[in-house]
Formats: sequence, structure tokens, C-alpha cells
Amino acid sequence: MTHDGSNAANPPAMPSITCIGAGYVGGPTMAMIAAKCPDIRVDVVDVNAERIAAWNSDELPVYEPGLHELVSQSRGRNLFFSTDVPAAIRRADILFVSVNTPTKTYGLGQNRAADLRYIEAVARDIARHADRPKIIVEKSTIPVRTAEAIRSILQTSDVPHAHQVLSNPEFLAEGTAVQDLQNPDRILIGGETTPEGLAAVDRLAAVYGHWVPVDRIIKTNLWSSELAKLVANAFLAQRVSSINSISALCEATGADVNEVAHAIGTDSRIGPKFLKASVGFGGSCFQKDVLNLTYLCEHFGLPEVSHYWDQVIRMNQWQKRRFADTVVRSFHNTVNGKKLAVLGFAFKKDTNDTRETPAIDICRRLLDERAVLSIHDPKVEAAQIHADLGRDADDPAVTVCPDAAAAIQGAHAILVLTEWDAFRDIDFQAAYAAMMQPAWIFDGRNLLDHDQLRSIGFHVWSLGKSLGKKLKI
Repeated sequence: MTHDGSNAANPPAMPSITCIGAGYVGGPTMAMIAAKCPDIRVDVVDVNAERIAAWNSDELPVYEPGLHELVSQSRGRNLFFSTDVPAAIRRADILFVSVNTPTKTYGLGQNRAADLRYIEAVARDIARHADRPKIIVEKSTIPVRTAEAIRSILQTSDVPHAHQVLSNPEFLAEGTAVQDLQNPDRILIGGETTPEGLAAVDRLAAVYGHWVPVDRIIKTNLWSSELAKLVANAFLAQRVSSINSISALCEATGADVNEVAHAIGTDSRIGPKFLKASVGFGGSCFQKDVLNLTYLCEHFGLPEVSHYWDQVIRMNQWQKRRFADTVVRSFHNTVNGKKLAVLGFAFKKDTNDTRETPAIDICRRLLDERAVLSIHDPKVEAAQIHADLGRDADDPAVTVCPDAAAAIQGAHAILVLTEWDAFRDIDFQAAYAAMMQPAWIFDGRNLLDHDQLRSIGFHVWSLGKSLGKKLKI
């Protein structure tokens, strides 16, 4: 596609925008568009009435630094949240589709392929209620050629319209979503290479052009845009699994994973990002997208490529299992009845998202060993933690605590699973006095000052750092 990215001499009138799906992507993205484009009406609709009520309140369903202020400045002016999907579809010129695309748990492609039932449901709603041609924008993370499935459903309408389907994947990092929207690395828009498709791409680009420099708006064909999202997340997940694999070797040899990561990160060909060793990656995208990529590769007869990317997932699962097993081995292979203070449950700091968080697998493995967990996270609700662990609120094996001190009281060990900055400020001298002895800290994020903790009296295990045992060669 050959575009110079410049605005037309006589740009079209500003469109009305509707986003179907009020989740982690739809809500923040539409709030930024509304703030930057006050002359555009932006509607965010969802069939989940409770979620919409939260968006219309002071307790937003999504926690992101700066999001509350962003929503407040536009809500009621040109940003509206409602459950009236049909009316919002009819009103819009541009329709963003930002609904969940979970991994299938059944049938063909089980545990790897994306489940597109919500995408299909939205497409049927558009076919039913659209009263004129629309620009339909895929914002959800989807498999390549999903646009074909959307178009086939749109053509079932009693009165078919010449809709244009675009791909505009999001590249937001949770915890920094507002600044990522404010100052994106790039905006990727894919469309058909027909005059109508090119015009639709330009119209969407004009919306982002209110605040995004022209040279950061990348225009491609539809299929390249869809695939680029999967591949970007796969590459990032690969870096995390790569450094996590090296963390185990560092522990065995006496190397320090932070020093290794810094040394290789200064290589301009590699760079420092996503080389922070941890208990594993989580969130809504990495695992789902890598699994989807492996499924696509097999579907197109590329088993070796599929196996290559599958190892990224296997390494991530191994890292979580390795951390939990290290805790158990440190207590002479039994944590039965021992209280373990789990600090952090969200998959990363500055978010309340627990989708695919490493904490779930680690906590479940420790519960299987009959440990007693006291869990504290600054932003994740107790009901969410109990639901993720499949435990009732009155289960004595899982207690959700309002602060770190309550979680630590009487514990045999502290497990740091999320890198919340507040955990650095814990009074560890008081924590040590409140714990059972010997008191352990397992730092799964290399967040804390380990020398200071050892001087207090803690036994400290830190990811990717040797305890003095070196590999014999």
C-alpha cells in the first residue's frame, strides 16, 4: 500500500465513533480519542451493565495510572458509556470492535486457536442494525483473515451495505496504557488495497492524526496488520522466556541474571526491553497470541515453526513451576500447613488485571502442596483472587489481606510475585519480627534489597542469582 500519510486538502467531516466492548482496550482507547478529538462523539457500549455502570462512576473497572483523569475530562461531553448497542451502531460512522477473543477450550484448535464467538456476535449485531455503510475496525487481537469471517457475516444482512473492514491492532502495555496511547510507537492500520479500502484507512488515520505524528501512522494491507499484532507479542514473549531460561543457568553457575541482562541489553542489536527476569509473563495477550501463532503455523503446514514458538510457552510454564517447587524444596519438601505471604497477584504492577498472571499457577501449585496462603495486592479485589484460584471466600487455605503487614503476620515466607513499588517500602525489620523463624523471602521479581534483607536475618532466594552453589564442569 503506497500512502504518503498526509491529510487530504479537504478532509471529510469528523465521524461519529462507537466502540463495542468496554474492556481493557476499548475503554482507555476511546477515552484518549475523545480527549484528543473533542469534535467527535465517542460511544462505548457493552452488554455487561455492571461494567458500563462502573465506567459511569468514580470506580472505573480498569485501573491504569492517569485513566480516571482522562475519562473524567470527556465523559458526558463527547464520551458516553451505555448498554444500548443497536442505537450506537446506527449512530456511528466508524465502529471499533474490541471484545474478548479468548483461547478455545474445546473442539478444533482446543487450547491454542482463538475463540471468535464474541467477534461473530458483534458482526451479527452490526449486520442487523447498521442502516448505512460503516467503517468497521478490528481492535481485538484476532487470527489472520478474521476480516473475511466478519465480511461473510455482514453479507447476511437483509439489506447488505458496502462496509469496509480495517485492522487496527492495539500495542498497549498494561500499567502504561495511557502514556502508550498519548505517545504511541506506531499506529498500525490495515485495509483492502481498493479505492474504497484506501479511503477508509485514510479516514481512520485522520482521527489519530489529531495527536499522532504522520510518520508514526503505518498503513498496510489487511492481512499484514492482523499478523503483525500476533508476531509482535510473540517476539516479546520470546524475549521474556529467553531471559527466564538463562535465570536458571545463572543460579547454577554463580552468574547474576541482572548483570547478564544489562550486558546483552547494551548491544544496540538487542536492546534492554523485556529482558527482566521474572516468575513468568502473563496478561491477556502473550500466551494467547503465541498459542494462536502456533496453531496458524500448523494449519498452514509449518510444524517446525509451530514447535519453535510452542517452546516459548513451555518455558514460561516451567519458570512458574520452578519457582513454586523452589519454595517447597526450601522447606525440606513440605509446606503442608505453613503460612506463605504472597505479595502481588496482578500479572504486573500498575494494573488490576489477573488474566494469565503467574500468581495463579504458582498459588495453585502451593495449595496442592497444602500450603496456607495470605495474599495481598494493592489493586486486585478479593473476589477476583478467590475466583482465579477456584476457592470460596471462606476457604481457610486462602486469605486475602488488606495490606502487606496483615499478610506477613505469622508467615513462614514472603513470596514477591508482582513488582509493585510499594513493596520496597515495607518495614522488613518489623516483618521479620512478625514472622515464624527461620523467615524466608522468595523474590520472584528481583525487586528488593537482598543484602539488607540478609543483614536483618532473612533467608533470601532471588531469581537468577546464585546461593553459592556452582555448576560442576
